[in-house]
Amino acid sequence: MTAEPEIPEQDQPAEKARAFSLPKLNRRQILIGGGGAAGLVLAWALWPRSYAPNLTAADNEEIFGAYLKISREGLLTVAVPQCEMGQGVYTVLPQILAGELGADWRTVAVEPAPVNPLYSNTVLAEQWAETILPAGADKMTESETARWLAANVAMRNEFIVTADSTTIPAYEQSFRDAGAAARVLLCKAAAARWDIAWEACSVENGLVRHEDKSLRFGELVDDAAKQSLPDPVPLRPSPENNLVGQDVPRLDLPSKLDGSANFAGDIRLPDMVYASLRQGPVGDTSLKSFNREAASKVIGLVEVIENDGWLAAVATNWWAANRALDLMAPVFETRGLLPDSGKMNVALEDALDAGPGVRFLSRGDTAPVFEEDISKRALYEADIAVHAPIETQTATADYKDGRLQIWLATQAPVAAIATAARAIGISEKRVTLYPMLSGGSFGRNLDCTIAAQIAVIAEQLERPVQLTWSRAEDMMHSHYRAPAHARLDAATDEAGRIQALQVKVAAPAAAREQSKRLFSGATMTEAMQDTLGEPDSRALDGAEIPYNIPNVTVDHHPAYVGVPTGNWRSNASSYNAFFVESFIDELASRAGVEPLSYRMQMLTGQPRLARCLTGVAAMAGWDGGLDGSGQGIACHMMHGAHIAVIASATRGEGGLSVRRISATVDIGRIIHPDIARQQIEGGIVFGLAMAMGASTRFEDGLPVAKRLRDLSLPRLAEVPDVQVEFIKSEEEPAGVEEIGVPAVAPAIANALFSATGVRFRQLPLFSEAS
Repeated sequence: MTAEPEIPEQDQPAEKARAFSLPKLNRRQILIGGGGAAGLVLAWALWPRSYAPNLTAADNEEIFGAYLKISREGLLTVAVPQCEMGQGVYTVLPQILAGELGADWRTVAVEPAPVNPLYSNTVLAEQWAETILPAGADKMTESETARWLAANVAMRNEFIVTADSTTIPAYEQSFRDAGAAARVLLCKAAAARWDIAWEACSVENGLVRHEDKSLRFGELVDDAAKQSLPDPVPLRPSPENNLVGQDVPRLDLPSKLDGSANFAGDIRLPDMVYASLRQGPVGDTSLKSFNREAASKVIGLVEVIENDGWLAAVATNWWAANRALDLMAPVFETRGLLPDSGKMNVALEDALDAGPGVRFLSRGDTAPVFEEDISKRALYEADIAVHAPIETQTATADYKDGRLQIWLATQAPVAAIATAARAIGISEKRVTLYPMLSGGSFGRNLDCTIAAQIAVIAEQLERPVQLTWSRAEDMMHSHYRAPAHARLDAATDEAGRIQALQVKVAAPAAAREQSKRLFSGATMTEAMQDTLGEPDSRALDGAEIPYNIPNVTVDHHPAYVGVPTGNWRSNASSYNAFFVESFIDELASRAGVEPLSYRMQMLTGQPRLARCLTGVAAMAGWDGGLDGSGQGIACHMMHGAHIAVIASATRGEGGLSVRRISATVDIGRIIHPDIARQQIEGGIVFGLAMAMGASTRFEDGLPVAKRLRDLSLPRLAEVPDVQVEFIKSEEEPAGVEEIGVPAVAPAIANALFSATGVRFRQLPLFSEAS
């Protein structure tokens, strides 16, 4: 991906386009309300504009729109604008296009798409609009017009971001349209040769057919590229075809198995050297001193590079660079308070007690009900969670003649380009980004810090360099899953039915923080300070309460915790589902009603979630969660996906023992069943890791966990049998990457209560029991 060449834009009328040019608005200005500013943004978004594809074609290829190239040998290359992190986007999106086209899957290849407004993730832009807006403007996003405006402004700003399970919802239609357009053009080319109407042609398995005649795609490429499209372009009658809904071979798998797949750490350039670095604690930190002389004894050391917030060593191999840093023993000075878990807990508790909070969900009127009685109150906690993907932050760069090339796995390529350019004071047009496969992420690669660091190092060296963070650096300098405290109150009638429910969540404004970093160029510290005290609706994701309770309120209590926070697999749903589903179980126990029946009686208007619950109960042999049975149940819905989970667990001398986890899932129409199953199973294991550990405490400004072994992650022998069943559905396909995570921890906690009679209200479990 590169900011060059510039994307051709066709404005109407052309004369006005030449005479008048609107400045590119930055993300901080999106949808700013009030008078002339709002009018300017609206006029700018309404101005007719189209964008041309900027794919690069080989001599034997023709470009068919923004997503597809076809060679004269019949090879189809599909451009994918989303980061492949193991979730299968390099297969599922080409599968949609190829299925609509009628291609032979054996002829399909994939490549990362370049930067282009055509690839903007407008679905995610609408979801994130509220966090990009100035604080207090949240009501604007309730307007359909405002959300449409946010999507259009996002497109102008090349909002190419992979996050929040939006790949399929955001891109399915575009890839279907692209496949359909290519199919029509190929049919027109064949029909012209056969002197028939193009509608009489059919396309299947890479052949255009009519009666006993057939032509391969490669034979038609040149003529097809000259044809014009009808308006509208006809789609197949159903999105299900000979490819969609099938377990086609993954396009990224063979190269990963034979080792030929390239990650950022696999790049090798002539005369390349290797870098490692050390950074000080989060906050107002600067490099105070280091022992340069001590590193001189390291064989292979090339250079030592100082920066205000970090120190890098460059050598002929990474181990030498890292050893040099150990010997130099850099000392950093931090002004102000250092992050500390004890102080974080106090801050979160104070936030809950400080005031009414900011109400993002209200149904009915809880006040008169709670004036009479609060039947049940519970306090819940979730510690900071870390990403810990297999691949630590890694980037390769080459700076020559004022131009920078970067090889990097990133979920936000445009932000990474901007960050690198800003770090060394060059134009974004002089930065070329090569998007790499990612060795896991879970939201980690939304951080662009390494893009700035590698740019600075490459500029100073003026030779190719590869920067790899050590595992300790990766654990100590991340944007973490926010810590949270919650207070849940309920009023019930004599039968135990919930009459009023109040959920108060104290947490930092993690989503707003992340938007500041991505779209405004704020540093980690600046983003924390800029969002201090700001409410964030996404801190309440997962607390929407699917149950038919007449009176409900959900409030966010902003809290400053002193560490950067941001996306993590399933985001705030990871802790809010734990809070809500555990509390529902407490209320069921108090009412003397078995947990499944207690939930089912409140699921009026939620047939998909109810079907998941009854399905998993039948599959897992639900015994009612009777005392001592060790079974627990929980459910959740997010981004259009629904899941119910039953866990069988107990607490033994060796700690938590989970025997089996069963899940029934409704994700709408399934594109690739095997990839969907992999994502649910992986999400369940991720949820198990969250229940057991995957978190860290902070002492003296640094996280206690610095190695994978410090995270209490489940080992292979501790991973239970996992059963997954999908409900056949014709609903629109939902994102599947995160739905497997949130319901696991509450299901395990509820199973432990059934087994032991002890209620667990803190993540990770066993941090504290009551």
